[in-house]
Amino acid sequence: MTTTGWNSARPWRGIMVATTLPFREDLSVDYDAYAEHVAWLIAHGCDGVVPNGSLGEYQTLTDEERAQVVRTAVEAAGDGARVMPGVAAYGSAESRRWAEQAAEAGCGSVLLLPPNAYRADEQAVSAHYAAVAGAGVPVVAYNNPIDTKVDLTPGLLARLHADGSIVAVKEFSGDVRRAYEIAELAPELDLLIGADDVLLELALAGAVGWIAGYPNAFPTSCAELYHAAVAGDLATALPLYRSLHSLLRWDSKTEFVQSIKLSMDIAGRRGGPTRPPRLPLTGATEAGVRTATEKAVADGHR
Repeated sequence: MTTTGWNSARPWRGIMVATTLPFREDLSVDYDAYAEHVAWLIAHGCDGVVPNGSLGEYQTLTDEERAQVVRTAVEAAGDGARVMPGVAAYGSAESRRWAEQAAEAGCGSVLLLPPNAYRADEQAVSAHYAAVAGAGVPVVAYNNPIDTKVDLTPGLLARLHADGSIVAVKEFSGDVRRAYEIAELAPELDLLIGADDVLLELALAGAVGWIAGYPNAFPTSCAELYHAAVAGDLATALPLYRSLHSLLRWDSKTEFVQSIKLSMDIAGRRGGPTRPPRLPLTGATEAGVRTATEKAVADGHR
């Protein structure tokens, strides 16, 4: 029987929360608040954390801030295997250095985008993943062709897995049909849900993990939804999914960082500001996030 929960042998499985990063009013990083948030997520049913992803605003961090975020997450999680830092960078050498830093900190895996400074071809993508895998920590590929303009197709993922460069993929394309082709071409490659609003579809298609956004605000309900979905318990999962979907879909929008932070504020957690160039939500976008979040709170989600 395939396990879909967290285990130290394959620590990228289960609910791995792409964490938001708390900033003080002067926009300096509040490491104490971040440590509290990481510990709180794990105490409320999440299996681990993914710092320094897009939701963690890694592009706005200095090198020292980025390294300290990883160290803080490892200490707060209580087990470095529960931490999967994002190691995206413009150059393969820089991504390799971030992977080496993650390995030194004791992390169980890393999350890696393809080259995103230009539309890399398959040869460049393969070389990129091989270079980072050489750091010795398991690599989870991140397929986000919407933003990177580089598509990790099922065939390419199968080749990267066969080469030993990746152990799993965070699938964010939104095309749930790919789950079945990935399983056919690379049956040992772990499929991880990459967008909150296709959670049920990918769970039913065989996903064994979720790199998640909205557990930052509602970890208990999101954990209940995930576990029911991967168990095929539609009687539990479908009503939860319907209740949460108006909120979950904000994870796939351009303003996802501000949206999830605003939802955290409304739900009684600390979301707080984002660093420029991301600006606070206004108008219809803010109203949409607020309405969906307040509905989730009224429905008893937590």
